[in-house]
Amino acid sequence: MAVKIRLARFGAKKRPFYRIVVADSRAPRDGRFIERIGQYNPMLPKDDKNRVVIKTDRLNYWLGVGAQATERVLWFIKKGMETKPKKTQEKKVETKKVETKKVKEQEA
Repeated sequence: MAVKIRLARFGAKKRPFYRIVVADSRAPRDGRFIERIGQYNPMLPKDDKNRVVIKTDRLNYWLGVGAQATERVLWFIKKGMETKPKKTQEKKVETKKVETKKVKEQEA
């Protein structure tokens, strides 16, 4: 069974809304799927944080077991991976600095 991570279209006419789903490649585009791992709303502004939402833990799981992402989903992943990890790393560094300052103040 070939598993794909792809978009399934929902919403009204001329008001698209997409779900990012894991599905058997033989299933219809908007039909049966294995798991819903995110959503994409092209009607929101490009800088809105809710325009593309993906559960990264589930995405990594499915990619790890051999699921193939479509071109558009790969594009979302690449854009998301560029911005998200950098922010989390910065936060960790800042919190460590704050913790070390607190420890030094308590010792003094």
